[in-house]
Amino acid sequence: MKKIINNKDQIVDDMLSGYIKANSDRVKFSNNSKRIILRSHPKNIEKTAILIGNGSGHEPIAMGWVGEGLLDANVVGDIFAAPSGDLIFEGIEIFKENSGCILLISNHAGDVMNGEMAIELAKEHNIDADLLLMYDDIASAPRGSEDQRRGGAGTTFIYKILGALSEMGEKKETLLSLGKFVRDQTRTLSIAVASGVSPISGKKIFHLDDDEVFIGMGVHGESGYGRQKISSSKKIIKLMMDKIFDDYQYKEGDIVIPFINGSGATTLMELLIIYNDVEEYLAQYKIKIYKPLINEYITTQESAGFSISLLNSNEQMRNLWISPSSAPYFHL
Repeated sequence: MKKIINNKDQIVDDMLSGYIKANSDRVKFSNNSKRIILRSHPKNIEKTAILIGNGSGHEPIAMGWVGEGLLDANVVGDIFAAPSGDLIFEGIEIFKENSGCILLISNHAGDVMNGEMAIELAKEHNIDADLLLMYDDIASAPRGSEDQRRGGAGTTFIYKILGALSEMGEKKETLLSLGKFVRDQTRTLSIAVASGVSPISGKKIFHLDDDEVFIGMGVHGESGYGRQKISSSKKIIKLMMDKIFDDYQYKEGDIVIPFINGSGATTLMELLIIYNDVEEYLAQYKIKIYKPLINEYITTQESAGFSISLLNSNEQMRNLWISPSSAPYFHL
């Protein structure tokens, strides 16, 4: 795979440098680390700060969502690797004067281990910080074991909704409660069409035959439901939506917010065809749609495929979803 880079060892730092220079009106590096991305104009310290630590190679998440009405900070790890607990703690420490701090962590082993370590360090330093674990991928654990599931694209709903509510000055405990409720109302299922390529090794992350897709595969090739022959969008969408509906009991009149996320090499043409088929499926059940999100936001280096995330929303969630925000790569 051809890559236009400089030094493999500098990929992340070169990328972050370019990102900050291109968006200096809204984001900046922290004073002590060029792996911590902050809002250029921080929110009032009386408000709860929201930050996330995650590996790079999945851009624009999460650095692209640092900004007013969304995240206050992103602590960036190496390619496909969680940032260290010490580095995440550095990010938390920036907000020690705030009324509270919430660390969002997607449910993957390394992220959880290092996030928990950072929270322990914060407690030792008397910083009011809590961890909110995010998970939504139905292919990674069965119904009834939701807390064992991976974090998927549906975590987006938590970022935006909590970011908006924190901007309004709501207390940390209320934010945590709403975050858990949004998590419980979210379901995601993905499909892989072609593997991404590690920018470090130049090797494919996983292998699929040209006529195969993989239902439920994680962003790094983690297991899901399995392989099948590729077919039309309508057939694939019906299979995926049937599985989501088996997992969560939707009913007539529900109002869902759909997020169709491309994996990195999926065209907008394809994503819009997919959305059209999702909308037709929901219409059969008389389920309403509110302000969908359709684009490539959570990617894996040339991976082809997509995920469907559905949030069964209430009025508060919908109002916060469309609340004004200003982050370089989040656009409703």
